[in-house]
Amino acid sequence: MAAARDFLFRRPHLIPAAIASVMLLGAMCKWPYAYYQVTRWVVCAAAVFVAYKAWTFKHTWAVWVFGFAAVLFNPIVPFHIKRNTWQVLDLLAAAMFVAGVVVLRGPTTGKEGQ
Repeated sequence: MAAARDFLFRRPHLIPAAIASVMLLGAMCKWPYAYYQVTRWVVCAAAVFVAYKAWTFKHTWAVWVFGFAAVLFNPIVPFHIKRNTWQVLDLLAAAMFVAGVVVLRGPTTGKEGQ
């Protein structure tokens, strides 16, 4: 149980990134337009959160990557791109969130050696 808690402590962005990835993969299907609007909100919020955590973890490159994703998927001033292009961007963004969970991690608690 402690290992799972430590894993989530070092990767607090796991759950938002997983939700965003699932919604982005779901966007490959044909849904009502409301699904894509909700997806924009969720992905934008998750990207902002992951960018913030990357900043606290001192991974500047990830702040830029997830900040760009937040701008691209922002629901306030949306980009109007063709569906085929959005599908490619959705797949890339889903992969980016999964990679972010694997690569980005916070500091250890210092109890591993005890």
